[in-house]
Formats: sequence, structure tokens, C-alpha cells
Amino acid sequence: MSFLRRRKGPPPQKEATIENNEEQTPQKIKITKKRDKKWTCVDSCCWFVGCICCTWWFMLFMYNAMPASFPQYVTEAITGPMSDPPGVKLRKEGLTVKHPVVFVPGIVTGGLELWEGKLCAEGLFRKRLWGGTFGDLYKRPLCWVEHMSLDNVTGLDPPGIRVRPVSGLVAADYFAPGYFVWAVLIANLARIGYEEKTMYMAAYDWRISFQNTEVRDQSLSRIKSNIELMVATNGGKKVVVIPHSMGALYFLHFMKWVEAPAPIGGGGGPDWCARHIKAVMNIGGPFLGVPKAVAGLFSAEAKDIAVARSVAPSVLDKDVFGLQTLQHVMRMTRTWDTTMSMIPKGGETIWGNLDWSPEDGYDCTPKKQKNNSIHSSNKSGMQALDVSGKGVHYGRIISFGKNVAEAHSSRIDSVDFRDATKGTNLANATCHSVWTEYHEMGMPGIKAVADYKVYTAGSILDLLNYVAPKMMKRGDTHHSYGIADDLGDPKYNNYKYWSNPLETTLPNAPEMEIFSLYGVGIPTERAYVYKMSTAADCYIPFQIDTLANGANDGSCLKGGVYNVNGDETVPVLSAGYMSAKGWRGKTRFNPSGMKTYIREYDHAPPANLLEGRGTQSGAHVDIMGNFALIEDILRVAAGANGEELGGDRVYSDIFEWSERINLKL
Repeated sequence: MSFLRRRKGPPPQKEATIENNEEQTPQKIKITKKRDKKWTCVDSCCWFVGCICCTWWFMLFMYNAMPASFPQYVTEAITGPMSDPPGVKLRKEGLTVKHPVVFVPGIVTGGLELWEGKLCAEGLFRKRLWGGTFGDLYKRPLCWVEHMSLDNVTGLDPPGIRVRPVSGLVAADYFAPGYFVWAVLIANLARIGYEEKTMYMAAYDWRISFQNTEVRDQSLSRIKSNIELMVATNGGKKVVVIPHSMGALYFLHFMKWVEAPAPIGGGGGPDWCARHIKAVMNIGGPFLGVPKAVAGLFSAEAKDIAVARSVAPSVLDKDVFGLQTLQHVMRMTRTWDTTMSMIPKGGETIWGNLDWSPEDGYDCTPKKQKNNSIHSSNKSGMQALDVSGKGVHYGRIISFGKNVAEAHSSRIDSVDFRDATKGTNLANATCHSVWTEYHEMGMPGIKAVADYKVYTAGSILDLLNYVAPKMMKRGDTHHSYGIADDLGDPKYNNYKYWSNPLETTLPNAPEMEIFSLYGVGIPTERAYVYKMSTAADCYIPFQIDTLANGANDGSCLKGGVYNVNGDETVPVLSAGYMSAKGWRGKTRFNPSGMKTYIREYDHAPPANLLEGRGTQSGAHVDIMGNFALIEDILRVAAGANGEELGGDRVYSDIFEWSERINLKL
């Protein structure tokens, strides 16, 4: 059949185009035009948006249709069976509610609501300005900044504005939707029988100075009254107080205030704490301050902000888009007196000098440390190295230039800035909306700050007094940062000393216990390498030098920040020193000899996204969901003492570092 061939059809006739065929009917022209229509970018965008919306609605439908236990089933299928929450575990052991508990939130975690405002805040009466969704921050940012700022002279409300703390457990259970603070701890306490009558959130306005919370809102009196009521209505059982972060300093102030005679104090008498408090369990307490506060006040930066500022300077601090975010942040936060409560305390005795610091020799190489006790701290002997191979100088909290941070002190030529003429800044007349005290400094003053080269904890206060004299004038009324020579001196009866553990004493309550609970194993800011910013209108003249890095991954210097062991916010030295040495046994800071315990929680990040923020986190806020910490708190609230918990549990070198500090006890 090979001779068969397929007959070719007639050649296709070439279709005449519309242009060449004048006799085509209008109907054919219409059909041809329809065939020539092309897919456009608008069509692609519409299809993309449609697909996203359909996928979103489908997932939302599936989420609401699935059983409540399905997410847990998926998690357990991936990670294995989940352990019982601490409340469930301890309830099975027979533990029940015993001691009432008092929560003391820290800085920024408590909600604030508007009671009186300017015209731009119309419709926001009793709506949250801080916490919640932060919707008004996006809708009217300048109005929000104006209402969150305090008076730059008095440190209290500006005329015509009243912002007050939210009350009740909802004040700080969640910082924002889905971002818990106290909620997990509250839920676990409820599992062993606690309810609102045995739990109290000591909400206060965390922006204003500790003593001013009493002057304006009577917050200290409310705490005193509620504790007395809880003790009276629970069979005389003393309360367990649980402060977090700056709340530890606030409650330290409260314990002095409540026993001090009126009118400056609460008039509770010298045995009030002994009669009403079983234990104080401080979570991540910055007792000796944090270097992070210095960077925040000096340049409105921290590690993450510094990176963003270097990557996108136009968005954060220059006038390209008219945003000037950092200037607004600095102007607002410098009116908050409590930010000054966390400036490092104790000077060079605690934090080190140009050539020495307690953390000398710390190894920044990531590794899993083993548990140790007071008798066996981790003595690796390894030295933290920077690019030059020399030891890290943690005592130099601010260094202008990486070479200055690494140089021997004898090679640093400092020019004293204290008596330098600041000069005048023409920007002061045009920067009213983003005014900061830097706008009153001319180039001579800015250059004098940089020419001093390096600042330790002993000169940081002079630096802040030079660049922000109005802020520090307010701060000097409410805070102190030294070490007391004689705690019997009547001057220490002034409230400005009550939040500094080095200038005040613990109550005379030998049966009371103090716990320091904090996370370890996370790089935490300890010192900074700075540089001068590029000059611009209304700018902040200094910034962290994010290009300053160590030679290898094990270096302590990353992105212009020297890191040390801590919980990402509070270094171990600040959180643990007082319980490790300053208050350990009967000392001049702890005259009754009440027992102190350190409980450290080694950080373990979540294994996958399904674990959320994890149950073994040691991070400053995420630790509030740490199952081990929650279990310790529940056991003490149910009646256990520090010895029954197992005493100290330490992973860091806090005891060794504490011994290096030469402080009269």
C-alpha cells in the first residue's frame, strides 16, 4: 500500500485583512477585532487578587470548619506528643490555689487609654492608645505621638490631655491581638483554682516616674489597699508578687514607699511587707539598669532599629518623605521619666571601666551551656575575641569608632566635652514638630561629644546631662544611679533612691523570699560602636555604626553592638547580681537576711512555626510563656518555698562575675 498517498487538500486561502478588504461587512470587522484583543496587566492583577481572596476565604472556611483539636493533632504529628501545660500537670499532683498573686507589669506592656484629648483625637474617648491594635498609630500618627507624650518640664500630662492606665487583668494579658504577655500565666493559674478575686493586676502608667504614679493616680495606694484586701479575704495568707521587667524596679520602690511615713510614703509601718508578702518573684528584672536604655536615650536606637536606620535612612530619620520617625520617637520617649530608671546603676564599680569589666573572658561562640550551681559556674577560660584578637572592653558602653573600642586606654586621646561650647543650631527655628534637645546644639557641641571618644558607666550620666539637660533635670528628681556609702544617712529616705537597689535596703522581713527569674543564652546588648550621622535638617547627629563587625561568627561585635549573655534585653549581670551577691545572706542591702534565689531558664527557640513563641523561650517577653518558669511560679503560689523548688538553678557565669565586683557589703 506504499503507493497510496494522502491527497493534498486545496491550499488554504489567505484571509484578506480588514484593511485590504473594503467590502467586508461591519459584522466581520467586529469579529476580527474581538479576536485581536490581548491579555493585559490589569487582567493579571485582577486574577491574582481574585485567587488570593478565594484562597483566603477557603482557608478561613476550613479553619472554622475543622475541629478545635486539629491544630494540636498536626503539631503532635510533627513534633510528638505535647506535654501538659503546667497548670494541668500541677493540678494532677493535687496543687490548688493558696496564696493570692499580684502581677506588676513592666514598661510598655500595660495598656493606656484616652480620657481627654485634643480635637484630632475626636471619637477616641476610653479607646486604647497603647496596646490593642494600635489602629490610631497608623490613622493619625502625629496626633498619637502628641497624646502619648508627657510635659517636658513636669513629666506629667500636657494641658488638655489625660491618658490613663487600663485596669483589670485585661490591662496586660495581651500586648496586641495574639501577642500574649500575662495571658498564659493567668490561664495556668486558673487551672489550679485561681480566679479574679485571688489575682490582681497592679496596672499603672508606666510612662511617668514611680512617685508620680502616686501623686497623679494614687497607684501605689491602690496596690497597698488591694494587697491588704486580698490578704484579709483569703484567710490571712500572704501574697506572692510577680513583677516583670521594669515592674521589678517599680515594686522595689513600692516596698520602700509602703513602709515610709506619710505624706511621702504609705504609712504602713516597718513590718508591713513582713505581714503581707510571702515572696517576690522578679521576672527579667533590670535591677542595675540596661545599656539598651542608654542607646535609646542617646540616639533612639537599639540593635534592630540601628540596622533599619542604616538600610533605610530616608524612612526613619531624614526628611525625604517627611516622616522623621526617629525624631518623633526620641521626642516622645524622652518625656517618659521611667526610661531614665533603667540607665545603668553603680557606675564603673558594677559595669567596668576602660580596661576592665566583670564579663571579661566571656565566650560569644554559640554553644549549649551545662547546668551549674553556686559552687560550679562555667569556667571555660575562653576569651571573647574581636577582629584584632584582643579582649572585648565591655566597660566602654559607647565608643566612637571601632578602633577606639579596641584600643588600649593609653592610646585614646579624649577631649573633655563637659565645658565645651554647644554653639547654635539653625534647625532649632524650623524643627518645632520634631524638636529634640539636639536641635539646641550646634556643630561645636556635637563634635565635642564625638571627640571624647569613649564613655563608661561613670561618664554616661555626664553625656546625657550634656545632650539632654532638660530631660535629665527631671530625671535627677526621681532617680539615682550611684552606690550608697552609708545607708543610714537620712538623705536615702528620699524617694529618688528607692528604685536603686544599691542605695536602698530590702524590708525587714526575714521570712520573705526574693527570686530572680530570667532567661539566658541569647546575645544581649552590652556596649555600642557609634559614628556621627550625615548632617541634615532636624536630624539626630549620632547613630550606631552597623558596619562595625568582628572577624568571625564567634565575635561578640555584630552590627556595631557588643553582645553578652542575657535575655535579649537585660544582661545577666543586671538581672542576677543582687540575688547572687548584693542581697545574698545578711548584707547592708539586706539587713534582715531574707533568702534570695536565682532561677535561670536556658533559651530554646521553638522547633517550628506551629509552636508559636515556644514553651522554653528565655527571651525577655516570650519567657512569660516558658513552662518551667510558670511551673516555678505556680508551686510558690501553691505554698512551696525556694528550697523546695531546688534552690538556685544557674546556667550562666553570674556567680563568677559577681565575685569580680568589688562592692562593700
